[in-house]
Amino acid sequence: MTPSQIVQSGGIELAVYEWGKPGKKKPTIVLVHGYPDAASVWKATAEILSQRYYVVAYDVRGAGRSSTPDHTAAYDLDHLVADLAAVVDNVSPDKPVHLVCHDWGSIQCWEAVTTERMEGRIASYTSISGPSIDHASYWIMNRLRSGSPEKIAQVGRQLAHSWYIGMFQLPVLAPALWKGGLDKLWPTLLEKVEGIAEAEPNPTQTRDGANGVNLYRANFVKRLLNPQERRTELPVQLIVPRGDKFMVQEIWDDLPQWVPNLWRREVDAGHWLQVSHPELVAAHAAEFVDFVERGVESAALKRARVREERRGKAHSGKLVVITGAGSGFGRETSLLFAEAGADIIAVDINLEAAERTAELSRLLGAQAWARKTDVGSIEDMQSLADWVEKELGAPDIVVNNAGIGVAGSFFDTSDADWERVLRVNLWGVIHGSRLFGKQMIAAGKQGHIVNVASMGGFTPSRFMSAYNTSKAAVMMLSDCIRAELADRKIEVSTICPGLSITNITQSTRFVGASPEEEARRQQSATKLYQKRNLKPQTIARAILDAVEHKRAEVPVGVEAHGSRLLSRFFPALSRRLARLDVAP
Repeated sequence: MTPSQIVQSGGIELAVYEWGKPGKKKPTIVLVHGYPDAASVWKATAEILSQRYYVVAYDVRGAGRSSTPDHTAAYDLDHLVADLAAVVDNVSPDKPVHLVCHDWGSIQCWEAVTTERMEGRIASYTSISGPSIDHASYWIMNRLRSGSPEKIAQVGRQLAHSWYIGMFQLPVLAPALWKGGLDKLWPTLLEKVEGIAEAEPNPTQTRDGANGVNLYRANFVKRLLNPQERRTELPVQLIVPRGDKFMVQEIWDDLPQWVPNLWRREVDAGHWLQVSHPELVAAHAAEFVDFVERGVESAALKRARVREERRGKAHSGKLVVITGAGSGFGRETSLLFAEAGADIIAVDINLEAAERTAELSRLLGAQAWARKTDVGSIEDMQSLADWVEKELGAPDIVVNNAGIGVAGSFFDTSDADWERVLRVNLWGVIHGSRLFGKQMIAAGKQGHIVNVASMGGFTPSRFMSAYNTSKAAVMMLSDCIRAELADRKIEVSTICPGLSITNITQSTRFVGASPEEEARRQQSATKLYQKRNLKPQTIARAILDAVEHKRAEVPVGVEAHGSRLLSRFFPALSRRLARLDVAP
């Protein structure tokens, strides 16, 4: 890339690049790169953002086409902040800018937003994969002093991720590696470690890598040993790549004590996500800039806002869609995920029941929404999926739970009965898996789809032909989807409950029976299930466990395990037992 201008900062020439044109009503975004990069690493992201904003990036001192200081101390954070201030004053002298920073760019911008040097010149800050060294030092000390083996282990994992920092303190070695061939291997390393194929070669890679080592030498040791309290009231958006090979996610957990106005968004990407996922970075940055400029917070940002009461929970920040959430283990699953920190979309054909589930979820601290949806209707499900994607973004977890019961002779089961049970029990799962699975893929999310089948999917029954067929189909569908999504790292679980206490027995259609006989059988089935006493909470816990431990197939209840055992090892016996007339 060719610089559009050169900005002077304390004797250093900084190469500045611009996309788009400045305007009175057009926000200015300044992109700051990390190590061992130059401003060119932002090219794809900048081109997207420039469609609506004035975008600026610059080569930090010693990188790209900027000049190189002649001593290590010149890479001190104070000088880096002065460089940033010089660029900002030049490109946006009359209004504050929005910072979007990565890796070492993020480290230096933490210094800018938490000190007085640039007060009033920064409107918002989006930080990616680069903590304040002072914050990191406090994080390390607090965990080492905690006496908690788990927290001490977190420090150990971070040190293992950051092994190169110690090597960079050694004289000669790191620069020699860059000059000795590491620069040529860098695109290959990005492909192997980050999965970034055909990375655009950086013509200044050798000097960027060799000179950038001084960033670590000039700052790390003294800041880690003598940290200062660094606070800011600015709106800060934290983008956390779950696949970051250099940072553990827990290092950000204490940030709210320094940053009260914090939004945290976790994404399924590696360290260099502005290269691998430029559209995602641009979308998150734009959404945050628009919020700060206009004061209108989107539903997705409301979910991302860090709330003290949700910190440290297993599913904090995740979005869970649950169908059939108005009662039974659909409701209990909603409440378990809400208690674990997730936000809930309660979906049910009964809007009042869904709203009650959402209300109960909110009492547990979650954000929750209720949506009336017929899962068997592609129009309804498409509308639901469109709303979720537009308002909240792709879900992290989808539980396709909605279902209905049909019992009775195969020959009494009409076409309408077959269509009804397959429409809800099978097509509802197909719609939910396909529509939300596509969203997960498009968003690069390593999500989880949970499809609720039944113990009836394992074994035949003379009076449950329609219901058991639908659930067996769900099991096979889940196995097929699981295989297809494995490369995308999207998990699929099949839950097979036994005789659980739910409302399904009270609404099961008993074909071939008079209204009076159907009511009697419904009551008899309900009593049987109540006597078995497999509670909805047990099924909900099994669903949560399947997600947390990535379980493929989960029978719940001794009868479900027995049915699975019969189908696998004694299929002939299973077929003989199917002949018994055990209808209620």
